[in-house]
Amino acid sequence: MKAVLQRVTRASVTVDGACVSSIENGLLILLGVAQGDTRRDAEVLAEKTANLRVFSDSDDKMNLSLLTTGGAALVVSQFTLCANCVKGRRPDFFAAAKPDEANELYEYFCERIKTAGVQTVGKGVFGADMKVELLNDGPVTIILDTTELKK
Repeated sequence: MKAVLQRVTRASVTVDGACVSSIENGLLILLGVAQGDTRRDAEVLAEKTANLRVFSDSDDKMNLSLLTTGGAALVVSQFTLCANCVKGRRPDFFAAAKPDEANELYEYFCERIKTAGVQTVGKGVFGADMKVELLNDGPVTIILDTTELKK
């Protein structure tokens, strides 16, 4: 399971011209579910994300987490994070989990980040053509991969 975390002052997801979710100060989380990912991957990733200290304290040091700032999370499924670009010029997505498995783990990740203490968790629409807008704060962008986190 892979996640791209972007610290934002605001972010929103629009589907068919209608805003389906938006947040203020927090993290936009692009989530890619790969074949072989499990609920344990979602748990590890949610816990790490909720507690990752990427927000500035009063000394302008990144010492605060979503939990300590009361920040929100906007979670957007993104199978393209599982792209293989080694051969040719067109990425393949064979490593991405099948849609039903991916959706189940996406929903479970959203539950787990809320269980970890993030009070506001917005979501995109799984499988939809989404337009994502954000104002990246910093910019701060972090990439997490459970194959590395579980070592």
